[in-house]
Amino acid sequence: MQYLTGNINYTVDDLAESLGISRRTVFRYLDTFKSAGFVVQKMEGGIYRMASLHRKDTDLSKIVYFTEEEAYLVSNLIDRLDNTNALKQALKRKLAAVYDATNLTDYIDCKGNSASIGALSSAIRTHSRVILHHYASSHSGETKDYYIEPFKFSTNYIDVWAFDVKDGLNKRFKISRIGGVEIMTEKWQFEQNHHPLPMDVFRIHSEKSWHIKLRLTLQARNLLVEDFPLAERGLTKSSENNIWYYDGDVRGLDGVGRFVLGLPGEVAVVEGEELKSYIDSARSRY
Repeated sequence: MQYLTGNINYTVDDLAESLGISRRTVFRYLDTFKSAGFVVQKMEGGIYRMASLHRKDTDLSKIVYFTEEEAYLVSNLIDRLDNTNALKQALKRKLAAVYDATNLTDYIDCKGNSASIGALSSAIRTHSRVILHHYASSHSGETKDYYIEPFKFSTNYIDVWAFDVKDGLNKRFKISRIGGVEIMTEKWQFEQNHHPLPMDVFRIHSEKSWHIKLRLTLQARNLLVEDFPLAERGLTKSSENNIWYYDGDVRGLDGVGRFVLGLPGEVAVVEGEELKSYIDSARSRY
């Protein structure tokens, strides 16, 4: 894979000689890559290339467009197929090859935002800078323009990660708050700084983390999994009837806090003093 995505072009004979394997084995590898969902192309002169990222330290997992949450949902759907289904194992193999890919999704939830999404997608592909016009910022409480280097969408194109050229920081911009997108002729200059912050199962990003444990009724457990599918990994069933526990780390208190506050009497905070204080403070305000 590294040979096929590097800066040097190789024929099948070149690959066989460089790797010390037979031509037949090279072709078998190429077929394996294709069956796993990767794009392998035969170029002019018998050269073979695999679709790749435009960076020196190529991360091959990012050329297949599944978010972790999407992959988890698709895996569960595939598991529901009858074992006699001939496609089931092939689908599982493909998914296993790309499970942690988290670059772009292929689903647009809100068609009203399609113009902004289309322009940003084009800018990401061409490594172009853009101006977000009339962005309604919840932090500053005002509408203003941002000069950015967009580099990654979040789940369902709800947000876009971008490097703010003026502030020198990576920020997450909500698509629905963008007034317009103007693609500039200038290309990225800070690609080495393009890093989205880690995200928890409640889709909150931050460098910080807090450990929590929740006690949930069956109804709360079902709503948690339906709204935040990755949370299922942290769930355990209690010996008590219809009681579940969620145990894990969160990157912020807003996401889990809204979930707890939205289900009064259905969720109790067992561990997490910061979360308890957040809940108490929110309840006192209202």
